[in-house]
Order: sequence, then C-alpha cells, then structure tokens
Amino acid sequence: MKLLRVGTAGAERPALLDQDGTLRDLSGVVTDIDSDLLADESALARVRAAAATPGELPVLDADGLRVGPPLARIGKIVCIGLNYHDHATETGAAIPTEPILFFKAPDTVVGPEDTVLVPRGSRKTDWEVELAVVIGRTARYLDSAEEALGYVAGYAVAHDVSEREFQIERGGTWDKGKNCETFNPLGPWLVTADEVPDPQALALKLWVNGELKQDGTTADQIFPVGEVVRYLSQFMTLYPGDVINTGTPAGVAMGQPEPKPYLKAGDVVELEVAGLGRQRQELKDA
Repeated sequence: MKLLRVGTAGAERPALLDQDGTLRDLSGVVTDIDSDLLADESALARVRAAAATPGELPVLDADGLRVGPPLARIGKIVCIGLNYHDHATETGAAIPTEPILFFKAPDTVVGPEDTVLVPRGSRKTDWEVELAVVIGRTARYLDSAEEALGYVAGYAVAHDVSEREFQIERGGTWDKGKNCETFNPLGPWLVTADEVPDPQALALKLWVNGELKQDGTTADQIFPVGEVVRYLSQFMTLYPGDVINTGTPAGVAMGQPEPKPYLKAGDVVELEVAGLGRQRQELKDA
C-alpha cells in the first residue's frame, strides 16, 4: 500500500494511492497515518481491505492539494551517518566499523514539496537523499538482521538537509547542523514493507536545478537496513512510528571540489527513491 496524508499543514487527512494511481480518502476508515495505526493489526487490516476494493473509497481531487508528511506524530528520528561506501570515500572519511548515530527532532519534518529554509548565517547548506525506514512494532534487543526486517512497517523518501559548517566546524555534536527548521522533508508516501521485497535494491537520485547530483543504490550501504534496525535495538527501544534515516550515497556538495556548490535561496532540489515517490523543494531564506 501507498499511504499518505493530504491537506493544509496541521490539518492533513489520511489517504491512499490505489493501484491505478488514483488518490482515495481514507478518513472514513482510520483517523490518521500514525503510530497507533501501525501498531494496530485490526486497523491495518481494515486499510488493506479498503485498498483491495478502492471503488468504495471516495476519490480526492489531487489538483492543488498539498501532500504532507506521510506519518503523523513521529516518535523519534534516528539517523545513520556515513552509511554508503562511496559517500565515505568522497568525504575522505574512514569506513565506520559501527553505525554512526545522530538524531533529528520530529519538528524538522515537512511535506515532500514544502519549502526548505536556508538558516540564517548559513554558508554550507547541503542536500542528502535517503531511504527512510518506519518502525511498526516495538523492538528491543533483536537477535538478527533478518528478524529486524519484520519490525519494519514501511519505507519513505527522506531529504536529510544538512548545514555542514554548523555540523562539523562549530564543535559539539552533529545535531545542530541537522535540526534546523524544515530540514527533513518526508514522503510523499509511506510504502508498506510488503511492496519493498529487498530494501537493498533501491535506486536513489537527487537533482539540483535540474542537474543530477546523486545517483546511487542502497546496495552500497555499509550497514544494511536489517542490521541498522538490529543494531539500534541494542541501545534504544524502537517504537511504532519511529523513523530511521539510513544515510546518503555520494554526490553531496561537501564531497565536491571547491568552490563547493552549497544550496542557496532560489535553488530547486528534486529527489526520489525507486518505488517510493519523488520530492521537490524550493529553497528560501529563513
């Protein structure tokens, strides 16, 4: 299933994109796409039944309708840094022996076509297309990567926007370069795990002003999705509605020759993950 939320910010309604590409209203079936839904097998069964008979769901006019983040009330966003071999190489970093972790606050999340704000004082705002993993079951101390995949509710496109000076040159943790307002566009869809048989076989691409910058594949991940979920469960409890951003492939501004083409107001970024949809954001000054 392709689940999404549409409408003005803060007033989105749940929806479903059926097999014919028609947008359908789910608000008569569930109240929202959130952790309560992901943790409720009976509610998910109702959605699946509705998806199997989409003619029973009202059609929504998609023209001019904003698409919001596909998940409401996100618990936490755990991010994996330097998780692609080619990205580690382009930045001159050693290949990590364990996943590098940082967090993004849920309030960084915006819709897939919402404006991204360049922070005040920023000189090094960067792009990062990522595969986002959405947790569907409470996970603690999982034994294997194979078991861990069973705790994944679905997948989405994430844009891990980053301010590299804030992240790297200002001391402390990475978090202050990762948590600026609007720095985590998510969506357009939450694609349920049954539609993604192999999360290590997904192409990722990103364009800036129409120029292809990133062209990678999740096959290049240092720590695959199942291992990331297993690993995280050794250090924290993962709950339904938690999101994991699993890293970005090569092609970011930071990895390019001087003068590095960091983002500025007026730039347009487009990105996609195969089968999970496409995003487009125009940048403006905060």
